[in-house]
Amino acid sequence: MADVLVLENVYKSFGKRMVIDNVSLSVKEGEVFGFLGPNGAGKTTTIKMILGLLSIDSGRITIMGHDIEKGFEKAMKYISGIVENPDMYGYLSGHDNLLIHARACGAPRERIDEVVRIVGMQKRIKDKFKSYSLGMKQRIGVAQALLHNPKIMILDEPTNGLDPAGIKEVRDLLKYLAHTEGISVFVSSHILKEMQEMCDTVCIINNGRILRTGRVDELTHDAARGLYRYRLRPMDKAVALLRENAADRISEIGEDYVDLHVSEDEIEILNRRLVENGITIYGMSPVETSLEQIFMEITGGGNVVD
Repeated sequence: MADVLVLENVYKSFGKRMVIDNVSLSVKEGEVFGFLGPNGAGKTTTIKMILGLLSIDSGRITIMGHDIEKGFEKAMKYISGIVENPDMYGYLSGHDNLLIHARACGAPRERIDEVVRIVGMQKRIKDKFKSYSLGMKQRIGVAQALLHNPKIMILDEPTNGLDPAGIKEVRDLLKYLAHTEGISVFVSSHILKEMQEMCDTVCIINNGRILRTGRVDELTHDAARGLYRYRLRPMDKAVALLRENAADRISEIGEDYVDLHVSEDEIEILNRRLVENGITIYGMSPVETSLEQIFMEITGGGNVVD
């Protein structure tokens, strides 16, 4: 897949304070890219530079190969963004709000029907914007951002303030945009569980520096490699045996399970020892590490994500 957005060695400071320090990343066509970082990590500053709302001290940002400093207008044709909650006229219908924006950006009227269908607002599009739920307002905001056929959308906290149903609606919509419509989605959120379910790739930033970037499935799999959940009977006897002989391997003890760090070469030896000591193994499976656990480990238990 081609790179839609590329940041190369980007720096940004405010006075003597460096807030973005040698940041490089790339977002590919048709992927949901999650941008994570503790409060003050530099996430919002990076987003504003991508959207051309802040200047770059040094480095390079390109959108579809167009440098945003040397070819700003060409680059901005391919990008759209929702930095905060959609700001529209509450007394007008969703359709009329989109019509105003379509005229401003030169989009044909038929494009309105297309984006309304994409965001699933056909039944309520003629209702006044102020009557919409937060989730509906967010979907109309996405529809507006889609009017000029962008290649990438930038969304800062798109699920902020939404209830669980609204969060799921937005999550499903963004995945549909990326995986079906082929639009790259660059998204930040403080709800790490949602980011794990929504994103294909995540990038973790802290103190203005990129700490880790990778596919979500690969990150969670690699972090959990060698961690297995054992379901054992009798539990009290099993725990006592493990504490006596393998205390350094125990990761977590639950009511009916024990998580153990064991290499593939050691599994057979451990299993045999358990059985020989009268322990029944009635379940054993690899443990998947959550994105939240990885985030806390990488950032050293930093503050909640912006």
